[in-house]
Amino acid sequence: MPSPPGGYEVPLWRALTVFRLASLAYVCALAVRDADRYAHPYAVGALILLMIIWTGATAIGYARPAWRRWPLLLADLGVVMAIVLATPWAVGRTALSHGVPTLGVAWMAGPVLAWAVSGGRRRGTVAALLVAGADLATRERIGQSSFTGVILMLLAGVVVGHVARLAASAEERLQRAVELEAATRERERLARDIHDSVLQVLALVQRRGADLPGEAGELARLAGEQEAALRALIADAGPAAGSPPDSGEAVDLRTLLGRYASATVALSAPATAVPLPRRVAGELAAATGAALDNVGRHAGGRAWLLIEDEGATVTVSIRDEGPGIPDGRLDEAAAQGRLGVTQSIRGRVADVGGTVRIVSGPEAGTEIELSVPRSPL
Repeated sequence: MPSPPGGYEVPLWRALTVFRLASLAYVCALAVRDADRYAHPYAVGALILLMIIWTGATAIGYARPAWRRWPLLLADLGVVMAIVLATPWAVGRTALSHGVPTLGVAWMAGPVLAWAVSGGRRRGTVAALLVAGADLATRERIGQSSFTGVILMLLAGVVVGHVARLAASAEERLQRAVELEAATRERERLARDIHDSVLQVLALVQRRGADLPGEAGELARLAGEQEAALRALIADAGPAAGSPPDSGEAVDLRTLLGRYASATVALSAPATAVPLPRRVAGELAAATGAALDNVGRHAGGRAWLLIEDEGATVTVSIRDEGPGIPDGRLDEAAAQGRLGVTQSIRGRVADVGGTVRIVSGPEAGTEIELSVPRSPL
C-alpha cells in the first residue's frame, strides 16, 4: 500500500517534537541551577511557563498536516524570537556577562527545524538567520562562540531541509512506482479479457468467412487484419503507464509504425532506429493510423508506408492507388462534421509542430506526407 501524502515527513515532525521536549527539559534544568543568579527570577519562571505551553501547542499543531502552514510557522518563529529577545531583561546583563546561558539555548532551534521540514533548505536557512540575528542582538559582546552557535543553527536548517526534500522526492517516486504497477496489472487483465473475447470472435469470423464470396469474404479479411493489429497492440508494452504525456523519452518510430504492416500495407523504413520523443512519435503514429483507416474505407486498403529520417525532421509518407480526393472534398467533409483529416491527421501533427501535405488527383491515388521536427515545439 502506498504511504499517505506527506507520510515520509511524519517521522521528521515527530523527531522535531522529541527535540523540543528534550531541549525544554535542558532549559528547565539550567533554570533550576541558575535561579539565584537571575535578575528577575519570576519573569524567568513566566517565560519558561510560556515555553512549556508553546512546546505543547506546536506538538499538537505540527502533528496535523492541515496546520503545517504559514500561520503556525510564523507564530512559532515569532514566539521563540520574543522569548530570546526578552532574555537580557529577565536574566540580566550582569548574569549573562558572567556566563549564565540565555533562556533559549537549544530550544530556540525549534522553529528553524520546523521551517526546514516544511519547506526545505531555503526556508530553513531564512529561519536560522532570523533566530540567530535575534540571539546576537541580546549579547553585549559577540565573540567566536557566538558565531559558532549561528553556524550550527544554519547547518541544522540546511541539513534537515535537504533531508526533508529527499524524503518528499522518495515518496513521490514510490507513489509513481505503485501507480505504474497497478496500471500494468490492469493492462494485463484487460489483455486477458480481450484475448478471451474480442480476439477469439475476430478469429472465428476470419476463419468462417475466409472462403465466402463477395462482401462476406471482405469482412472476414478485415476481421483478420483487425485481429492481428489488436494482438500487436496488447502485446506491445507501449508508453509506460503513468509517464507524463510530454515525456522526453525517445522511442523508435519504426516499432510504432510496424504494427500497421500487413499483407495490404507495405512498410519501408531505414535500417537503423528512428528515435523520436515519445509524444511526437505517438501523435505521428496515430495520424498515420487515421490515414490508413481512410485508405481502407475509400481506396481499397492497399497502401505503401515510407519512413524518412532527415536529421532535424522525420517524414512519413502514406500512398495509395485509390480514386483520389476530388477538389474541395476535404473542405466539404469538414463542413459536414467529418473531421478525420482535419483533426485526426492535421490536428495531431500540428500539435507537435509538424506539417501535412496531401497530393491527390482523379484516379491517381493519394499521397499524404507527415513531417515532424525531431523535438516538439
